[in-house]
Amino acid sequence: MVNVLSEGRAEILGFAKGGEPNESVARRALRAMRRHLGLQVAYVSEFIGDMAVYREVDAPGLEHLIKPGDERSLDDVYCRHILAGRLPELMPDTARFPLAAGMPITAAIPIGAHVSVPLVMPGGETYGMFCCLGPEADDSLNHRDLAMMKSFAELTAFEIARERQSGRELDESRARIRDVIDDEQFAMAFQPIWSIARDGPIGFEALSRFSPEPVRSPDLWFGEAADAGLGAELELAAIHCALNESHALPADTYIALNASPATIAGGRLSDIVARGRGRQIVLEITEHAHIEDYASFAKSLEPLRAQGVRLAIDDAGAGYSSLRHILQLAPDLIKLDRALISGIGIDGSRRAMVAALLAFARETGADIVAEGVETASELAMLRVLGIDLVQGYLMGRPVSCAEAFLTFGDRSRDTLGSSDSAQREVA
Repeated sequence: MVNVLSEGRAEILGFAKGGEPNESVARRALRAMRRHLGLQVAYVSEFIGDMAVYREVDAPGLEHLIKPGDERSLDDVYCRHILAGRLPELMPDTARFPLAAGMPITAAIPIGAHVSVPLVMPGGETYGMFCCLGPEADDSLNHRDLAMMKSFAELTAFEIARERQSGRELDESRARIRDVIDDEQFAMAFQPIWSIARDGPIGFEALSRFSPEPVRSPDLWFGEAADAGLGAELELAAIHCALNESHALPADTYIALNASPATIAGGRLSDIVARGRGRQIVLEITEHAHIEDYASFAKSLEPLRAQGVRLAIDDAGAGYSSLRHILQLAPDLIKLDRALISGIGIDGSRRAMVAALLAFARETGADIVAEGVETASELAMLRVLGIDLVQGYLMGRPVSCAEAFLTFGDRSRDTLGSSDSAQREVA
């Protein structure tokens, strides 16, 4: 038994070698077991009602006999007889077992050697069978092979159970995100983007706030939506909501909207932006967003930029991706990450990095926005460095649109000198 387990362990540890990158664990296990036994066909079946449905198949050159998705009646195959003990799990020669030899499928395939064990889920449910067979009898098959087969079946059952659980969780996640979208279980908050020179807001970033319990941060909601395949749907719903509410903000200010590259490239954003009441719009792309093809993505930005939409790279300085985004996409605004701003008054390396990004921005015609400004000393140093646009709790926390108007509306009109247009927009 020790030797069997050692061989089985070696096979299990090595069975993945040579497989396709996206190949399932079950398929790789089937191939490894079929080769080990020297048989021609291996499959994983699932019992659905009175049918055996073949979910994974490894039968090179015999696809005309069996392939994934095929099904047979359980009355026509060995499965029920094996589970009931009327046939053994190991049959080196089916001719020696009258029940198997008398079944039509034995001659039709034909089946000379057969090894099959049940796939048992953690709760005790029998999912289906893990099976290998060949057209000729093979007396070399023995109980050591059966023990190894059971090891592979156990591994496969574990993976199937995990995938089923993941599928249930994904369905629940999709339903949860769909409810959030359909019932608008979120609200928008607006944080001012401040001009030091004008001493007033020049824009507002729209930030989502979700109401369902348990309370979670927006990045977790958007992350879950992306994993559930509804990332763009949720982002577009939030953007639509933000634009609807933004009419009450001062007309001279822009609204910054967060959008992933996938949402932008999807093409649906242009129509929503077109309904933005003529509002100046900035699209913010986070440093953490992955862009596979910059040329293709830049092309998807063209219709938005034709509408006057400007582009910002968020979280600049947080990692290497932001530098690639900046170089490849030529943004209109570069938003410095909080990590660069915190303690900038006493940290020379942070000042040097900010100064370098500021010099780059001046060369390329971009504006710099310093995010996460929380102290007067940070603001003072940014002023010394020549940065005009800042955002953070020192200037204002994210608030509802109504609160933003009450707090900044009159001041913004006085500061920016366009009270007539602002009054018309609010009206």
